[in-house]
Amino acid sequence: MIIDDQHYDVILIGSGPAGATMLQRLASAGKKILLLERGEAMPLQDQNVADVELFRTDRYHPAEQWFEADGDLFPPQMIYALGGNCRLWGGVLERMREREFEGLALQEGPTADWELRYADLAPWVDNAEALYQVHGRTGVDPSEPPRQGDYPHAPRPIEPFLEELRLGLQRQDLHPHDLPHSWTDSGPDPSGDAETFGLAGSLDQAAVTLRSSARATALHVTPSGNEVRGVEADINGQSWLFQRHQVVLAAGAVNSAVILLRSANDRHPPGLANGSDQVGRNLMKPQLTSFLQLSAVPNSGRYARSLACHDFYWGDKNVSFPLGSIQNGGGVLQDPLFSESPPVLSLVTRLMPNFGLEQLAPRSVSWWAMSAVRPDPHDRISLRGDRVQVSYQPNNREAHDRLVYRWIDVLNPLEADPLTQVVTPAPAHPRSEAPLSVMGYACGTCRMGSNPATSVVNLEGRSHEIAKLTIADRLVQELR
Repeated sequence: MIIDDQHYDVILIGSGPAGATMLQRLASAGKKILLLERGEAMPLQDQNVADVELFRTDRYHPAEQWFEADGDLFPPQMIYALGGNCRLWGGVLERMREREFEGLALQEGPTADWELRYADLAPWVDNAEALYQVHGRTGVDPSEPPRQGDYPHAPRPIEPFLEELRLGLQRQDLHPHDLPHSWTDSGPDPSGDAETFGLAGSLDQAAVTLRSSARATALHVTPSGNEVRGVEADINGQSWLFQRHQVVLAAGAVNSAVILLRSANDRHPPGLANGSDQVGRNLMKPQLTSFLQLSAVPNSGRYARSLACHDFYWGDKNVSFPLGSIQNGGGVLQDPLFSESPPVLSLVTRLMPNFGLEQLAPRSVSWWAMSAVRPDPHDRISLRGDRVQVSYQPNNREAHDRLVYRWIDVLNPLEADPLTQVVTPAPAHPRSEAPLSVMGYACGTCRMGSNPATSVVNLEGRSHEIAKLTIADRLVQELR
């Protein structure tokens, strides 16, 4: 093992949205920081791919296999690169609603109270929207929470055929609105992300050291077992040990839990910070179902997600429990999530020649239905030998099914509307659920709360058990 002779104020593990945003704030405060990133900078040609190759390659799957609960292996859709998983995101940054912090009565039962309120986090969200240059408009979404002002930037123009769909939805007394996007208006890659807004500028500062291709393997503690001492990382096959004043885990819902579980020692047999047995538990992935409509006019097949409809967010005329949200998908040739789970055609699109996909994409309009799930301790990340195991069974199924069929009830009259000329009636709307491999929305594996017996970190993101260890949240406050 190589022991690094530097001592850092903060060792930050992960350069995705949480890690990069934190780096930007801490670097401006003059802290000496080591950033450990498992991947390298992603080549521009691999970012925001808008081509049939999106269906052909595994560029968004790392060279590893995870276990399902039944023992089958699968390749996760996961990015290890500077900027983390948002290298393939849609750039959509929506706020949580006030009621969601208080615990919701979902179809299958209540969710827990966050012990925080929207007002506690709203100023931090304002700062994040300014940092990520979010483009949006207030006053249209009936479910939107209160704000101090409008978005930092006006919405981006959307495809003309989507504007016609917006008008058709409004004629059904619905409230389609522009999705708030992080955007840069730069030429080659205009979408905003953690590398652009969190890392750029911060990595140039003398007090910030980046070690890429550095996979954090374990956290080490003092002999008492009460305080984190350093981080062990594998760099090009060689084991390194880095020393710290503070350690921040920002490796994502899966890998932050994995690092803690792999850090088990004599004083912490079930894993570090895991006296509550909650590390890795309560994994949540929103239910996602994609739809296809038949377009009456060709579109490019290469455009960003643009519109959302939250009219069924809290229910509909038949039920009072939340159903979820609807978003139009990006162009079929630019939506990595769609390429992972294309409606009905999952296998066909893998076999279809490029010409066939090029013909299909301009005649398709895609939509996504998204519904919340309840945290369940049986849904979890664990280890099977050296590999990750994902045990997951989505709940709140009836609510999601209602949302799916409620949206089909919207699409049919939309296609029959003589004023809507951009889509055409079809005998069915092919649809498909996102598979287990789609992990970009995963959350919940290091539960927050004031009770150490039932949570991993406190309300400021600090470990209940291990001093100087924070998971992704409000470290800026701690280090002032």
